[in-house]
Amino acid sequence: MARKSSTDNPLAPLTVAVGQEELLLDRAVAEVVAAARASDPDTDVRDLTPDVLQPGTLAELTSPSLFAERKVVVVRDSHNLSADTVKDVKAYLGSPAEEITLVLLHAGGAKGKGLLDAARKAGAREVACAKMTKPADRLAFARGEFRAAGRSATQEACEALVEAIGSDLRELASACSQLAADVEGTIDEQVVARYYTGRAEATGFEVADLAVTGRAAEALERLRWALSVGQPLPGITFALASGVRSIGRVASAPRGARPADLARELGMPPWKVDRVRQQARNWTGDGVSVALRAVAEADAAVKGAVGDPAYALEKAVVTIAQAARGGRRP
Repeated sequence: MARKSSTDNPLAPLTVAVGQEELLLDRAVAEVVAAARASDPDTDVRDLTPDVLQPGTLAELTSPSLFAERKVVVVRDSHNLSADTVKDVKAYLGSPAEEITLVLLHAGGAKGKGLLDAARKAGAREVACAKMTKPADRLAFARGEFRAAGRSATQEACEALVEAIGSDLRELASACSQLAADVEGTIDEQVVARYYTGRAEATGFEVADLAVTGRAAEALERLRWALSVGQPLPGITFALASGVRSIGRVASAPRGARPADLARELGMPPWKVDRVRQQARNWTGDGVSVALRAVAEADAAVKGAVGDPAYALEKAVVTIAQAARGGRRP
């Protein structure tokens, strides 16, 4: 979730939303606009991009009004403002107008850092909207979404949902909202499976989970189902590759290492480390190498190297399942 500074008043004269997570940036803007319109339903909202906010435009928008109307001025991609416009904004920060809330959206990098520093120095309310690159962050986000909706969801349900949805935070928020609206009682793993088993990502990872635990027949069944309903083939090879690589990374980690330590080192949530450790029991280093070669061949087939990509995927699944049993054939 977006983190806010201690000055948590959406009607503060200046808010800066810092980061590149579009959903969180949009929510930061929406929060300010909602607070302004709760105070004054006739609030005028101006949502501007750098090409629109030319030198002199901000002074025009923030000049005193005869009717002293409340106004919210949103500046997107403020790190891309021209040098002359940045001067205008910095001048405004020194003497903000009453009844006006300025919202600056900034990527947070080195570009345009002078403007961000000036906003912070001026006492801006800051909302952190960084990209959620770690599964643990997305897991915390999902739990927060259910809490905000007043709903209870199990840890396993949140984990399954994050794995099914992937890295798209907007889609994850939508999935949480749908489950909260549709499901009565506690949201558990079975509910998530019922709603999201048909997703391309979930299907690919289902095939991979079955293959890396040596369950060739079940993995082939799920693969054929995925192919029959037109699931994207690159998503399946990606899932197979991810599953085998996770086995290799966890299996090569020091014995006795704690899940929390491994999670930090490997960039996995602790619950996934535990699960991959269970999956890796019968794997060998040679098995991982064989399985990765099989996935690479399947990936090439999917991308047009051979005429029957479905057969190549089936062959990869069987090879992975055999490697998962320590090289033993079924």
